[in-house]
Amino acid sequence: MNVIEIKPDIYWVGVVDWAVRDFHGYVTPSGTTYNNYLIMDEEVTLVDTVKHDFLEVGIANLKSIVDPSLIKNIVVNHIENDHMGALERVMEIVPRDVTIYATQRGKAGMGRFFDISKWNIKVVKTGDEIKTGKYKLKFIETPMIHWPDSMMTYVDGAKLLLSQDAFGQHIATAARFDDEFIDSASWAELQDATLDYYANILMPFGTLIKAKINEIQKMGIEIDMIAPDHGVIWRKHHERAMEMYLDMANNKAKERIVIIYDTMWSSTEQMALPMLRGIRDEEVDCKVIKLRSTPMSVAIKEFWKSRGCLIGSPTLNNEVFPSIAEFMVHLKGLRPKERLMAAFGSYGWGGGAVNWLYEMFKQMKMPVIEPGVQVQYRLKAEDENRCYEFGRNFARQVKEYQKKFNSASKTM
Repeated sequence: MNVIEIKPDIYWVGVVDWAVRDFHGYVTPSGTTYNNYLIMDEEVTLVDTVKHDFLEVGIANLKSIVDPSLIKNIVVNHIENDHMGALERVMEIVPRDVTIYATQRGKAGMGRFFDISKWNIKVVKTGDEIKTGKYKLKFIETPMIHWPDSMMTYVDGAKLLLSQDAFGQHIATAARFDDEFIDSASWAELQDATLDYYANILMPFGTLIKAKINEIQKMGIEIDMIAPDHGVIWRKHHERAMEMYLDMANNKAKERIVIIYDTMWSSTEQMALPMLRGIRDEEVDCKVIKLRSTPMSVAIKEFWKSRGCLIGSPTLNNEVFPSIAEFMVHLKGLRPKERLMAAFGSYGWGGGAVNWLYEMFKQMKMPVIEPGVQVQYRLKAEDENRCYEFGRNFARQVKEYQKKFNSASKTM
């Protein structure tokens, strides 16, 4: 794609990856972008680079605007490969004395990827500034959002926040700005992609995100555009992007239940169906996901959208089913909060899966409804009734939990 001017003399020079479908284990059915930005000021400044696979495209984009020998500064907001992968190649075409700005941890991490012995790297921290001409860059450290080295760069004079991974989405599109998603279906897709990105990457860091947004707001800086390193740029709805992040960081969710299960000989699947009927009879929305038919990242997103979650697993060798174990270990690493959990499952001669799940819930410090439901072999009529009533009761508990959550949120 052609470069695009996003603010006076500030250009998007990134690339669109239409084909990627696996982003380090995170399914990206819509592809993604690797965004970086060029500031054409008295001191020409490049902010981030692109993934190594696209370095020649990224360099061609740079050269379409400026002779790389005129670049004076490079800002490295984040050292992950998809943002810093082309840096070594860029360093071959810029002046030897170009100054690289990064956090202390960014510099240390950079040295693990490249030979930086001849690079001029200046360590910056929150509050440090550099003047590039008519613009001034202010650095804001954002450790663990989502790596220890991470920072954002605010362009004073442009009201522009170069937000690194925060506020991003994995979407490959010809549109570069949020307001180009003009119909309701497209806008819903953009919001869903934002939630999907948060749920799968930033969920563990909600407390840090709240604190950082509050810190940015207290800095008194004006923001009318947020430009992340993935997806579209928030040109019109930047306040909505902030609002969404605060909602997610505050663990807000819909009064909704997701049933996530897997099954061996269909018994556990048959348990999910009367549970679904019970939930719907309590007028609670419900989504049903079979794990082996659904990408892990989709299941994580649907979990995050829902106030309640039922996990179903057959017992295999006295343990939980492997796909459910994988999901739960992944979920545990994301450290979710404020989701009501319960478990169900079938077994043959010895149980184990449901107990394993409750033990995992407790390790995660999640609120639970127990005991769960277990059925031996195939369901009988009385088992279907038990599952139906379990679903109804769980739905009632979710509604009550949501009321308490909403009440507590209002008093905060």
